[in-house]
Amino acid sequence: MAKQKPGELKVETFAEHQVITQPNPLRRAVRRVDDNDIDDAVARAEQALAELSGEFTDWMATECDRLAAALAAVTKDGFTDVTRQELFRAAHDIKGDAATFGYPAAAAAADSLCRLLEHAPDVAGIPRDLIAFHINAVQAIVREHAKIDRLGTAGELSRKLRGMADKFLIEANRDRPEHLEAILAPSIVPTA
Repeated sequence: MAKQKPGELKVETFAEHQVITQPNPLRRAVRRVDDNDIDDAVARAEQALAELSGEFTDWMATECDRLAAALAAVTKDGFTDVTRQELFRAAHDIKGDAATFGYPAAAAAADSLCRLLEHAPDVAGIPRDLIAFHINAVQAIVREHAKIDRLGTAGELSRKLRGMADKFLIEANRDRPEHLEAILAPSIVPTA
């Protein structure tokens, strides 16, 4: 068989079929390195995170302030597209960043708030106290991080908030059965 040039299709013909093999364009993208010159990207990333870890507490405090400001805007102006989106984004950012910053229990509480805002048929119908409970929980988990995690209180608080949110969402969506499956699905957010 003749040597195949890079970038050409290879066609093998058999009695009842043909096998067509496409070229692998990734071969050109791979850089070969000497075995002695191995770059460990994961180790570099972990080192970069370790160098930044001293700032994580300040970043989480800033995110908590943003979440509280979003609730204040909702309280002042009601739920508008802008206030709802800012409250959701603030909670969603905490949900995504908290585990990386060392606050996984805050991620679970923020996830529960995101679910409320995402699955409620009318966000204006969400009890403000329920929203405030979530925000207060996130703030308490971040503020009392070491103590609250050690006692297991943060995980229990997040589970209770999720239960309250589920109860509200099930009732609010009783006429929308297609939403109930998504509402009752387990969370993929890591918990403490």
